Amino acid sequence: MDEGARWLRRLSASPWLFDGGLALVAAGVSTLFFVELLNVPQAALPRGTLALGYALVLLHTLPLAARRRFPGVVLGISVASGLAFAALGLPPVILGVAILVAVYSVAAYGDRWVSLAGLAAAAVGSAAVQLTPGKFEMPTPVTNTLILGAAWLLGHFVGVRRAYTDQLERVQADLARRAVAEERLRLARELHDVVAHSISVIAVQSGVGAHVASTQPEEAAKALAAIEVTSRAALIELRRLLGVLRQEGEPQGDLAPVPGLADLDSLLAEVAKAGLGVRLRVKGTPWQLPAGVDLSAYRIVQEALTNVVKHAGEARAQVTIGYGDQEITVEVTDDGLGVTVPAGDGRVRVGHGLIGMRERVQVFGGDLEAGPQPGGGFRVAARLPLAGERR
Repeated sequence: MDEGARWLRRLSASPWLFDGGLALVAAGVSTLFFVELLNVPQAALPRGTLALGYALVLLHTLPLAARRRFPGVVLGISVASGLAFAALGLPPVILGVAILVAVYSVAAYGDRWVSLAGLAAAAVGSAAVQLTPGKFEMPTPVTNTLILGAAWLLGHFVGVRRAYTDQLERVQADLARRAVAEERLRLARELHDVVAHSISVIAVQSGVGAHVASTQPEEAAKALAAIEVTSRAALIELRRLLGVLRQEGEPQGDLAPVPGLADLDSLLAEVAKAGLGVRLRVKGTPWQLPAGVDLSAYRIVQEALTNVVKHAGEARAQVTIGYGDQEITVEVTDDGLGVTVPAGDGRVRVGHGLIGMRERVQVFGGDLEAGPQPGGGFRVAARLPLAGERR
């Protein structure tokens, strides 16, 4: 019993497999009815009509395999093949189940106007067949229309329920993401508090130690011991909170060193493998940058080149790094397609990449310029001020 239930769940989870099986079953049942009809002595048919009848049975039923993807087309084929089947003098009741499935599908998976048009076409086609001279029976067209309407209403209710369920799932997913984001923000604030408190204590103790180091070595030793305890406690809290903040699926540890501008050659080599030619230009004399500035400058170059690879088409790029006494500048230009589209207010629309660059620059009190160049291509220029003198 459990195995059968699991098989049914797998079948229902695969729409194409389910609909393909449904189409084959409908084709098989309709074909059997057609064969039974041929066994009646009065139903002898010419060979050409017989072959065409078999073809129309398959044309009427097999498209049900695509009823979710193309519901309107499937219903149109069902109505047309049913009319052709009746035009041959064959009873269309053989095809009744398939047309009901098609009407249900167009209401459940099609647009509203397409489903209503399909219902009207099916009703008119059914009435046309029943009103053919010699086949008119007053209750039959009305009954057929009611049956088609019931199939449409069932499909419509299923479609509305599915849309409601999908919307509910999206809302729940958004709420879950928001809850995670809020929790991560709270943890980030706690991380800030831990770091700020510990650094403050370390700064005070180090000042005391430096002041009494020559006159009161015992007090200096106590200050150093306090610094050690505080720093170790801060590291423990940092590891704990960063472990919670780690994204799902992110590896637990990365032994690779933090990248910087010294790693640009490796970055440019990787970009070259993607087909982008890049030239590196350095202004000034390189010197050891603060770790945060070095990492941010590297990430800006990385993100800018990634955008060039994604959006510029066949292009060449140039990276210019400028070293100054009080600031470092980063400029990435390309001669590509320039796909950025101006917004209605004249400003340039920016994606998450440019937003991330701007945030990195603002952390250090710098500025970022990004936009199309007059002669074509795109330009990203960042200025990162330094807090103190060069070392």
